[in-house]
Amino acid sequence: MTTPPTGTDPQTGPRLIARLEGVSRTYARGDLRVQALRHLDFSLAPREFVALTGPSGCGKSTLLNVLSAVDRADAGSVVVLDQDLRRASESELTRMRRRSIGVVFQDFQLMPNLTTEENVGLPLALDGRQDRARVRELLERVGLSERGSHYPSELSGGEQQRVAVARALVHRPQLVVADEPTGNLDSSNGRAVLELLMEVRLEEGAALVLATHDPDVAARADRVVRLRDGELLAEEH
Repeated sequence: MTTPPTGTDPQTGPRLIARLEGVSRTYARGDLRVQALRHLDFSLAPREFVALTGPSGCGKSTLLNVLSAVDRADAGSVVVLDQDLRRASESELTRMRRRSIGVVFQDFQLMPNLTTEENVGLPLALDGRQDRARVRELLERVGLSERGSHYPSELSGGEQQRVAVARALVHRPQLVVADEPTGNLDSSNGRAVLELLMEVRLEEGAALVLATHDPDVAARADRVVRLRDGELLAEEH
C-alpha cells in the first residue's frame, strides 16, 4: 500500500520517513472533547533526529502515537515508510510496528511475566524471529547485561526504562519514537541512553523522534519542533 507523497528512490529507499499533512486527533473525555492535534503538518527525513518540545498536554505524545501507528488520526494524511496509515488495516499496522518501528513508551509497558531478555526480544518473538546475540548486545550497551534473567518487578524505574529502550531497538527499526526516554534516569544513565539512540540512528540509518522537556536533550537534535495546544508553534534547526 504505497502513496505518492513520500516517493521512493529504488537505490536509497523512502525519500521521507514520514509526512503528515493537516493531521487532527480528538479524544472524548466524558462529555468533554479534547483536540490533541490541530491540522498539523510534519515531515521526517531518513536518519534525522527531531526533538518535540512543549508543555504537558501540548500534543507531543499524540504525535508520537500517530507516527508509530499506535493511534490513528481523525483527519489529514499520515504517510509513514510509504504506507498510508489512515487506510492501512490493523494487521498491516501491527506488522509495520513489529518490523519497522521502535517505540519507547513513557510508562515502559514491559510485560511483567517476562524476563529482561524476553522483554527485549519480544518484537522479534512476535514476528516469529529470534536473535539472542542482538538482545545480549543491547543489554550490554544499556548496562544491564547482568540483569537478563530478572523480571520487571525486580528492576528499578531507571532499569526498566533502559530495557524499554533496548526493546525498541532490537529489530533494527527504520523509525524510532521515544516519549521522554531520559525522564526517569539520572544524568549519567540519561546521557548513556541518549548516546545509544543517536549511535543506533547513525549506525543503522534509523530516524529518531523524541519528546522531551529537557533542553539539553533537545539541543542534540537536528531539528526542534515546538508544540502548543496541538499545533506546531515553531521549528528550530
